[in-house]
Amino acid sequence: MARAWHLKSRPSGMPTLDNFELKDVELPPLGEGCLRVRNRWLSVDPYMRGRMNDVKSYVPPFQVGEPMDGGAIGEVIESRAEGFAPGDLVQHMAGWRDEAVVAARTAQKLPGLGAPPEQFLGVLGVTGITAYFGLLDAATAKAGDVVFVSAAAGAVGSVVVQVAKAKGMTVVGSVGGPDKCGFVRSLGADHVIDYKTGPILKSLAAAAPDGIDVYFDNVGGDHLDAALALARNNARFAICGMIEGYNTGQPTSLRFIMRVIAARIRLKGFIVFDYFPRLPEFYAEMGPWVADGTVKSRETVVDGLDNTADAFLGLFEGANTGKMLVRL
Repeated sequence: MARAWHLKSRPSGMPTLDNFELKDVELPPLGEGCLRVRNRWLSVDPYMRGRMNDVKSYVPPFQVGEPMDGGAIGEVIESRAEGFAPGDLVQHMAGWRDEAVVAARTAQKLPGLGAPPEQFLGVLGVTGITAYFGLLDAATAKAGDVVFVSAAAGAVGSVVVQVAKAKGMTVVGSVGGPDKCGFVRSLGADHVIDYKTGPILKSLAAAAPDGIDVYFDNVGGDHLDAALALARNNARFAICGMIEGYNTGQPTSLRFIMRVIAARIRLKGFIVFDYFPRLPEFYAEMGPWVADGTVKSRETVVDGLDNTADAFLGLFEGANTGKMLVRL
């Protein structure tokens, strides 16, 4: 019998294991145009925290008592869909479980880029697409720009650092702790801030005394305040995520928001779904970068379906360097 994680109750503040329940599920019969898939890799991501609230957003909320979902890589076990055969590896959204029946139209065969399957949940998947287009399209970053990246050791941030360097930019990355500082330096960042050692504004001013042209925001809060305070004229901000506020329900402070006017700062929020029609463009550039080592992939791997909720909770405690994945 298949097993799936369910949302047992809606969290208030930081989720706990009590909000989740792993239960047996009966899979539906395999209908025409469907695939039976055995999952190999599951993705857990910060955006999933918002889906645990009963609010309208760009993705529907999880329902209490129902199975959860998310990105996954699985092997086709049985197919009733043209173009798919047993043994094919596919990317789909029926994660948080070990097996699933999915409509073939919602599954995508992994591109033939010669990369390990798990990278299509990371640097060659939604994570990489978010970083690539968020930096180059939403923030219109270009060679010569000074780019500030928060959560620079995380899944998206670590890819932003590398894409910026590949495109000839100066990069300042913010991370928490000496090990993550070393990791981001190894990716080529010009300056690395450990936000745990002192005020971010002071550290950023020291790293970028002439200000910043681009801010890639994964955090919100004090990081966004510091970026606003030190933005040059016509700076561009890509607002990707604000993990600092996901479990508090409190708005980010925006102490220096008035600088948006005087410095003509552009803040652009974006959703990765917006860029799915441009996937061939992404693969054409990112694929060779990953193959030749220009962009490196790093994953924090948690083993076993039973530990999926723990892996998710670890995202909010800084437990991951690079992409957090669950291996089945």
